[in-house]
Amino acid sequence: MVLPNVPDRLEVPLPDAPYPILIGSDWLADLVSSIADRMPDLSHAIIIHDAAVAQPWAATIQQALQASYRTDMISVPSGEPSKCVEQLQRLWIGLLEAKTDRKSAIIAVGGGVVGDLAGMVAATFMRGIRFVQVPTTLLAQVDSSVGGKTGINLPGAKNMVGSFWQPQLVAIDIATLGTLAPREFISGLAEVAKYGVICDAEFFAWLQQNHEAIHARDAAALKHAIRTSCQAKADVVLADERETTGCRATLNYGHTFGHAIEALAGYGHFLHGEAIAIGMQMAADLARRMRRVDDAFCEQQTELFTSLQLPITWSEADPDAMLGAMFSDKKTEHGKLRFILPTKIGHVELVDDVPEDLVRQAITACSK
Repeated sequence: MVLPNVPDRLEVPLPDAPYPILIGSDWLADLVSSIADRMPDLSHAIIIHDAAVAQPWAATIQQALQASYRTDMISVPSGEPSKCVEQLQRLWIGLLEAKTDRKSAIIAVGGGVVGDLAGMVAATFMRGIRFVQVPTTLLAQVDSSVGGKTGINLPGAKNMVGSFWQPQLVAIDIATLGTLAPREFISGLAEVAKYGVICDAEFFAWLQQNHEAIHARDAAALKHAIRTSCQAKADVVLADERETTGCRATLNYGHTFGHAIEALAGYGHFLHGEAIAIGMQMAADLARRMRRVDDAFCEQQTELFTSLQLPITWSEADPDAMLGAMFSDKKTEHGKLRFILPTKIGHVELVDDVPEDLVRQAITACSK
């Protein structure tokens, strides 16, 4: 008798919507039992998947589910441009045509784009139906799949429309990373490194020591990196589910800069993690100019990012254009820029009303 692979289990014990994060390898064929445990009344599964993962991952899940549930498949074009009103409407109509009801659930299979989009569909169709996150990219596994943020982009403004809608469970299979293109894999390392900078100096040091194993996609190293990242994200979400206390805002380290980079370069020019890596470099430089960190901090972060093969500059960065984009970002408050800035490895703070001239200088420094 062949026993199923049993994934590790982390809990996100939110008072109103607790759910598990399951982390394993080669276990998606056994996903149906985990879904049945969470949703015993389920009768219909709609797999919304990135077109790039139709084979093998979406097909593997479809095969596992269709023996127990009525199952439909809806494909979404790859890339950030799919996080739009047009795709949202197409998916709503697809759910109508599939006769979706209260005993249905969406299974989101793919990266952050599909997870955010499918989550937004789940949050809004029939005023909310259940969904499961099956992230197949490293970035989605350690960041966007956990925490319940869903959303779409408006022209020039990333994630401006969305909602908080927690999944029933997050199912992470490290085997999916084996089919991930090198650039996509490296992009995800930006969010992994972020956790070391913002809240875990020990993890930062571990990344410094194990970057070669990570790039070799060693299963044990990846499992440790993903588990540590997910635990960090879950801890922050538990403390501040809806960004009301400021704690969850620490997860946005580098994102005010990074979202401006994505918008100005054109969605799809940079992968999300690439833009965030450059954004974190700009944020570190800004913190140094504000005397919140020293040169050694910036050097450590640069060395880690370089060892992880992350980009650290954008030659076409325009300070005026980036400032304009930042003022359109939802993280501004009363027309004033707010940034998450470090004080040391393992700790960051929310800083209000940052001088624009220093922001310009930080952008310029990272455009060379």
